[in-house]
Amino acid sequence: MRVRRDEGPSGFLVVDKPAGRTSHDVVDAARRWLGTRRIGHLGTLDPLATGVLPLAVRDATKLVPFVEGGRKRYEAQICLGFETDTLDADGRVTERFAGALPEASAVRAALAAFAGEILQVPPMYSAIKQGGIPLHRLARQGAAVERAPRPVTIHAVELVAYAPPALDIALECSPGTYVRVLASDLGRRLGCFGHVVRLRRTASGPFTLAQAREAGVLEQAAGAGRIAELLLPAVEVLGLPQVRLDADDARRVGHGGELRLAPTLLGAAGPGDRLVALDAAGTLLAVLEVGHDRLLRPLRVLAGS
Repeated sequence: MRVRRDEGPSGFLVVDKPAGRTSHDVVDAARRWLGTRRIGHLGTLDPLATGVLPLAVRDATKLVPFVEGGRKRYEAQICLGFETDTLDADGRVTERFAGALPEASAVRAALAAFAGEILQVPPMYSAIKQGGIPLHRLARQGAAVERAPRPVTIHAVELVAYAPPALDIALECSPGTYVRVLASDLGRRLGCFGHVVRLRRTASGPFTLAQAREAGVLEQAAGAGRIAELLLPAVEVLGLPQVRLDADDARRVGHGGELRLAPTLLGAAGPGDRLVALDAAGTLLAVLEVGHDRLLRPLRVLAGS
């Protein structure tokens, strides 16, 4: 039986995720908006969090490994004085501090200590699996298991405002960083506990808040049959040098074959560099890598090629 192809526009859709909805909720909504099951997100946001949630649509799902993993930027508000089991405002209070809260100078000094590469213990309320079971499921059953610390990098962290017990920070960090854990660790370093009350992701890799659209806007665009206009083309998101292929070379790449192009077409690209291959019409065919022998090898071929 012939398998019916999932026809329709491909690309990346950047959603400004609302508070109170999971990342999976947003994916489910996008599947309705775009009429396809082939949608995946690039980096989970907690239900409490808002902001940049990039989605890959149809063939763009094959390109996720080439755009995920970039730095993340957040704006967060932390409340000092107590900690919760989820390390954010959605959780149950587990620790309280009754003393005087620290001065701004102490908060700045404590924040500075987190700059650079640090170790974080993933929270129990997270999607990380242990023994094949998500930690958040174990946490809801009342279980607590040992978690190995993981290295993350805080590229920049700044105290934006402090009006005790609330402090606002701006943060740039590596993928895998838990801002909730940072809030808890900061509170414990200050000796007064802490948890996240508001979290907004303003950038994720190449995706920014300026590109994001609220769910209501996307719902309306879908109803008007114009949501495809809001997709970011994969070529633009990848940001790689481009080579345009003739029909024969395009066919070869479409079948996973290697290419040898004239040096004038390769330009300054050298071994290990990546490029995108386009057909004569400008359609993205594949992501290629230059080998030491100057041959171009397909790393990912799109279904439409």
